[in-house]
This record gives sequence, structure tokens and C-alpha cells, in this order.
Amino acid sequence: MPRQTFFNLPKEKQDNLLAAAKKEFSNKPLNKASVSNIIKNADIPRGSFYQYFDGKEDAFYYLLEKQMKLNSEEFISILKKNNGNLFETFTETFQRMLKEFQVQKNRDFFRNVFLNMDYKMENKIFSDFRETGISKPFLEVIAGIDKEKLNISNDEEVVHVMEIMMAVTFQNLMKQFARQSTFEDALNKYLFEINLLKKGLYRGSE
Repeated sequence: MPRQTFFNLPKEKQDNLLAAAKKEFSNKPLNKASVSNIIKNADIPRGSFYQYFDGKEDAFYYLLEKQMKLNSEEFISILKKNNGNLFETFTETFQRMLKEFQVQKNRDFFRNVFLNMDYKMENKIFSDFRETGISKPFLEVIAGIDKEKLNISNDEEVVHVMEIMMAVTFQNLMKQFARQSTFEDALNKYLFEINLLKKGLYRGSE
């Protein structure tokens, strides 16, 4: 999280520094990124950078957190638009993310995120949609889901359904970056897997 001195900056200077950081993290994964390149692109002294952030990791995770907040807000908006239908919401969200990744600057940043994923990154991405801590976005999602359309018994099962669908979604995004498949191929593969989940995999009865 940035220091208070960062938030005391005018918005234009905040945006300039974040744009410089995003440019560096788009060119290189976090472990190879350089504070020197960030301050060069932002045209600020090295000392100023450390007045705002503890280091490059701090800047990176703040950028990621901001993006995930936007994504969770968008997910909730799509869920409401689809009257709580979880499958339609995940499908539309996946399509929107694929379209967003067609923009090169977004694609490069998230390519480095997805293809260099570690536990901390994964935790940051999923934090709003996990039961631990009961975040506001999580509560909004649970409240907004049409549970009549799901073969579940309680909210705990909804959590697990969400985690399974998120895993499928992000695995498909990672594969899309790794294989550089077309938009249509990536979407068709995702729809195939989502439809398998929707139909269920077990034919017998207990």
C-alpha cells in the first residue's frame, strides 16, 4: 500500500507515477522490473519514489489491487444485469476480460501477472471473492446470486461454486496468454468448460 505522501500528491502526479510503474511491469515481470526504469519514465528522483512506496513490490501490488477492485465492481454490475445468473455473469466477465486484453498495454501487464503468478498475486486477485474476512464485494456477490438456479444447499456451497468457476476462468486466461490463441478459440474453450460445470459431471444418483 502506498504511503500517505503518495495520496497527498495531486491526482495528475499520482497517475503519472502509476502509468510509469505500469509501463515497467508491462515490459517485465515483477522479479525483473527496475525502480530505475520507473523513476526514469516518471521523471522523478529515486528518493521521491521511496517517499511514496516501500519498493517496486509495493507499487506493483497497489496497481494490481486497483485493477481487481475495478474488476470486482464490474462483476457485481454484470451479476445485477443478469438477474443473479452466475453462469451468464462469469461468461460475460470472461468475454470482457478477453476484449480488454486485446489492448496491448493491458495485455502486456496482465500477461506478466498471469504467467508469473505466485501465491501472493493469486491471493490479491481472489481476495474480494473469498469468504475469509467477509469483504463487502463478497457479501454483495452472495446476496446478488440467484440461488434457485444452482444445485446448492447453503451459502457455503455457493463459496465453493464461486471458487471453482474462478479457477476455471483464470486457468483459461493463463492458457490464452501462454498459447496466444485467438479470441474465438479462447472463448469457445471457456464456454465448453463452463457448460460442463453447468450440466454437472456425474450421471448416477447417490
